[in-house]
Amino acid sequence: MLYAIIVLGGIGLTASFLLGMAAKKFSIDVDPKVEEIENALLGANCGACGYAGCAALAKAIVVEENVSISSCIPGGPEVARKIGAIMGVEAKIQEKHIAKVFCSAGHNEAKIRFKYRGIFDCKPASLLANGNKKCEFGCLGYGSCIKACPFDAISMGPAGIPIISEEKCKSCGKCIEVCPHSVIRIVPAKNHVHVLCNSLDKASKVKKSCTVGCIGCGVCKKVCAEDAIKIENFLAKIDYEKCIECLKCVEKCPKKIIKQLS
Repeated sequence: MLYAIIVLGGIGLTASFLLGMAAKKFSIDVDPKVEEIENALLGANCGACGYAGCAALAKAIVVEENVSISSCIPGGPEVARKIGAIMGVEAKIQEKHIAKVFCSAGHNEAKIRFKYRGIFDCKPASLLANGNKKCEFGCLGYGSCIKACPFDAISMGPAGIPIISEEKCKSCGKCIEVCPHSVIRIVPAKNHVHVLCNSLDKASKVKKSCTVGCIGCGVCKKVCAEDAIKIENFLAKIDYEKCIECLKCVEKCPKKIIKQLS
């Protein structure tokens, strides 16, 4: 019995020694900047930067070339400045962007083809005839974006259309990834006039599907002195770089689908 204890103890000590030697020999020196940058990041591990998580981004900024110190989109200018200070470079501050839901057809506006009784989630709902609404481009309202948002920036509005908080939104794009109808888009935060419709149907079909859909009439384009609006695939689209927010399009839109949001 004593002999067995001595043998096992010896094996344990030998194994510990060998493991210690191996760890020392094969250890990789980590640049302290990596840890500093990781601490400066939000720690959300949202993946908006294109890397697996904050730790991976921190390492890439230090080790790889041409990785922008502004890669953390949710962190915005504040995090970029912190990383710039660590790396000893000046941060190029990017314009703030936010996510917007480009659909206004809630419970009272969207016309329904059938009553959906499946899983309360947009993706499985869209697999059944592309959704239960007559408009196949509109928001389904089952909240996939709410579940996907790592910053608790999205809530469901009373009309069945998600509401995105400008203060909380970090434009990480997670909501866009899970939206089956591509209703959510990232837009400049400084712009407040938007065409809140996503339909690419002709006017005749839009009128049968929704009471507030864009009919592509072109009135907004005609009244825009800055040539900031174009009609593409029967849908009005605003060029945010040209738009001066004169609000003429908001006033003249017959469907009241162009709105100024605060």
